[in-house]
Amino acid sequence: MTEAPVLVINAGSSSLKYQLLDAENGEALAKGLVERIGMPGANIRHEAGEVEIRREADVPDHAAAIQLMRQLAAEAGLDLEHTPLRAVGHRVVHGGRSFMRPTVVDDHVLAEVERVSVLAPLHNPAALQGLRAALDAFPQTPHVAVFDTAFFAELPAASATYALDTAIAKKHAIRRYGFHGTSHEYVSAAAAGFLDQPDAKLIVLHLGNGASVSAVDAGRPVETSMGMTPLEGLVMGTRTGDIDPGVVLHLHRVAGLSVDEIDTLLNKKSGLLGLAGTNDMRDLVAAVEAGDDAAKLAFDVYIHRLVSYVGAYAAQLGGVDAIIFTAGVGENASAVRAALAAKLEPLLGTNLDETLNEQRSAQTREISTPDARTKLLVVPTNEEWQIARHAVDVT
Repeated sequence: MTEAPVLVINAGSSSLKYQLLDAENGEALAKGLVERIGMPGANIRHEAGEVEIRREADVPDHAAAIQLMRQLAAEAGLDLEHTPLRAVGHRVVHGGRSFMRPTVVDDHVLAEVERVSVLAPLHNPAALQGLRAALDAFPQTPHVAVFDTAFFAELPAASATYALDTAIAKKHAIRRYGFHGTSHEYVSAAAAGFLDQPDAKLIVLHLGNGASVSAVDAGRPVETSMGMTPLEGLVMGTRTGDIDPGVVLHLHRVAGLSVDEIDTLLNKKSGLLGLAGTNDMRDLVAAVEAGDDAAKLAFDVYIHRLVSYVGAYAAQLGGVDAIIFTAGVGENASAVRAALAAKLEPLLGTNLDETLNEQRSAQTREISTPDARTKLLVVPTNEEWQIARHAVDVT
């Protein structure tokens, strides 16, 4: 390693995930997770090489989690007190229209991240806590905020604009922002490199508990499924994805649900969980194979929505060179890949190699046959490395 490492921090409302990375090659020198921050008995894990530390302790806030990270790193043989860091990169979900690229953190940036928290009330306040705690812990190191929305900041106006009263939309910053941008950016670049085709027309499927799809033309995103919030788009683990807005009104006026109850229903109690009682694709596929009708319907709805988006995005791109699968479901659920490829084959020529589809690998790989008109790739995402690289680029 020729350069000092980069510390990447992803702060959730009750969690802190971190990695210490070599930004040159993406090697993780150490990584860890603190869960249940602010609750009794936080779950703590730290890994560095062959060393793995697990324990439970009360961690009252993110500042305590940062200090715990430093303590665990020292126990594993790395003294962060005296190890120079190239930068600290922070994942921040929403940059609004203020941040269209990774940005060095200062007081103005902190104030703006707080101001646009109204657009991501579940995510940005947690990121702010992590930012402030890390700034206190590493005051001499440059800190860089990398925004999930930044990759999609320059979507074409026709894609980014809702058909809503213009004055109201402008006043309340209502537009399509897109999310999972760091993953879509990393994966689309990796796929273009694998294909040796920088001008490739790509459809990227980031399929995890949260799921999104993007259309990328020569490295530039032209469409994405998530909108003003991460609720729009595909069927997800616990989120509805696309739904008639009139359903929301009906749930309030007729079913008597409050706004908060509807919010919880759409975001946390719907999707695969609402349809089949599980948001784990492994359990869902097992239930389908066991003949569970509810699971079969949920799986079919999931695939139906994917087919609809891929077909639309192929039309928006004017053709597609490759479809990319990434994230937990995309990388591991061969049944999802097989079902989608079978549906798309008549239109796009997505001939799946069944043997390659069943194989596992941590490397980018093709799972389509040599004669496929549209290639199918599995590209493991690496958002932390993308954040680290951005942090180096702007410092």
